[in-house]
Amino acid sequence: MGRVVVIGGGAAGLMAAYAAGSRGAQVTLLERNEKLGKKIYITGKGRCNLTNDCPPDEFLENVVRGGKFLTGALWAFSPEDMISMCERFSLPVKVERGNRVFPVSDHASDVTKMLERACLSVGVAIKLQEYVKEIGVLHSTMRDIITQNGVYPCESVVIATGGLSYPSTGSTGDGLRFAKSLGHKIAPCVPSLVGLNCKGDFSSLQGVSLKNVCLYATRGGKVIFSEQGEMLFTHYGISGPLVLSLSARINRLPFAELTTFIDFKPALDRETLDARLVRDLKERKNEQMKNVVRGLLPSALCLPVLKEAGIDPFKQANAVTREERARLLDTLKYFPIVLTSLRGFEEAVVTSGGVELKDVSSKKMESKLAPGVFFAGEVLDVDAFTGGFNLQIAFSTGMAAGIAAARHAGKISE
Repeated sequence: MGRVVVIGGGAAGLMAAYAAGSRGAQVTLLERNEKLGKKIYITGKGRCNLTNDCPPDEFLENVVRGGKFLTGALWAFSPEDMISMCERFSLPVKVERGNRVFPVSDHASDVTKMLERACLSVGVAIKLQEYVKEIGVLHSTMRDIITQNGVYPCESVVIATGGLSYPSTGSTGDGLRFAKSLGHKIAPCVPSLVGLNCKGDFSSLQGVSLKNVCLYATRGGKVIFSEQGEMLFTHYGISGPLVLSLSARINRLPFAELTTFIDFKPALDRETLDARLVRDLKERKNEQMKNVVRGLLPSALCLPVLKEAGIDPFKQANAVTREERARLLDTLKYFPIVLTSLRGFEEAVVTSGGVELKDVSSKKMESKLAPGVFFAGEVLDVDAFTGGFNLQIAFSTGMAAGIAAARHAGKISE
């Protein structure tokens, strides 16, 4: 029976340990924290959006980077397979808006407990508060996993230590360091699915929530992001679902080359919206403009929009010129936002960047540079949008890595 050591007791590591154990390997799972799945506990606002109930081809449309690399692993262990596994190990789930899958209990801790039950059912030895310092070479076919408490010799090792997001959960880049020591190149890591800092004072807009708006980003005159939905103004700039998706698209681009704007009324074309403005100005001709535009915008946005349009907020509607109305129309359809930077890793849902994929087998998740070393989850240079996609990537790559690690260990130990 071959020995497999899994480094990291998060979503990818737990799945890899279960997969290797279910294939007959002698598995030891090493977790540096005092409990398993620390990052799982905070996903989905504590409810854990564990996957997205859609077919693999649709799923891959929501992968920002690494879609081609993930194709085989995702078809081999799909969202449907993950849902079946939950039911098999006594975790009832439910599907909500956008095909998001949650535990019926709405407790993220139940997902971790399910994964732990699965691991224990196949004999995985779980070691908590076991910090891996180094991956050493015992001889050509085996490795020593060196912790603060001792040494774990094995034929296969799975690195599933996460990225750099939410470092308080233990994602401090250890796996990237291990990979680098084995000769792997690391794609520069940046926060993803995170809020965006913006130029200007946003204190007056803090807490303003927008629904059914369209957020755009262009580069060199080409639209690189266009999506309709919800967003939120904060003390530092913008956040919310639309903004998290935008961050995933632009986090590796120079912000100075980007133009970002909001269409407050995407359901109305310019002609229809202009007709609406003409009607409002006529019907409320004796009112001040700051009151007139309240029919179109949240009250906190009225003054910023009028300022951007160059219209005196105290001006009466019947005194507004055709040119001013045109500027107001432009501002409602193209309200500019100047992005300055991403928020930090401590707020990022996932890490974009990691172990470069060209040196990793997409079928086995095995290093092409160091046989017997496997990668799973966020440590790889793969990431996706919100909606359960990133956790499913962890589960699918974890399953592939665990199965391949068990097979490799079994062959070496024979």
